[in-house]
Amino acid sequence: MAKKLVGTLKLQVPAGQANPSPPVGPALGQRGINIMEFTKAFNAKTADMEPGAPCPTVIHYYQDKSFTMDIKTPPASYYLKKAAKLKSGANAPGRETVGTVTVAQVREIAEAKMKDLNANDIDAAMQIILGSARSMGIEVK
Repeated sequence: MAKKLVGTLKLQVPAGQANPSPPVGPALGQRGINIMEFTKAFNAKTADMEPGAPCPTVIHYYQDKSFTMDIKTPPASYYLKKAAKLKSGANAPGRETVGTVTVAQVREIAEAKMKDLNANDIDAAMQIILGSARSMGIEVK
């Protein structure tokens, strides 16, 4: 018999740095999910990723207190800020430019995010990343 799904939870947790303190612990605890089991499983799955990279995670939890998690790649904005060596995007995107990235860097980001993007080929994925760069005030050269 299949497990009965109770709900889903979306969290953004730094790779390899999940711990029971807020915001992770309370979000899991109030839904009856074993916090230590989640942190150990999450940290093990993200061990090969860059430490501290924000990982959007979708957690499906079931009636028998078990859970499954789907860990996605870090957001495009994280990769773009890292490539342009920025702390944050522009205050007025479209009117001000805060940094630049190369087409090669955009392709590299698109390849890294390909499995999470709604694109059929790398060129379409690059267009999505270019749109994110424009909305952050990052110029592509």
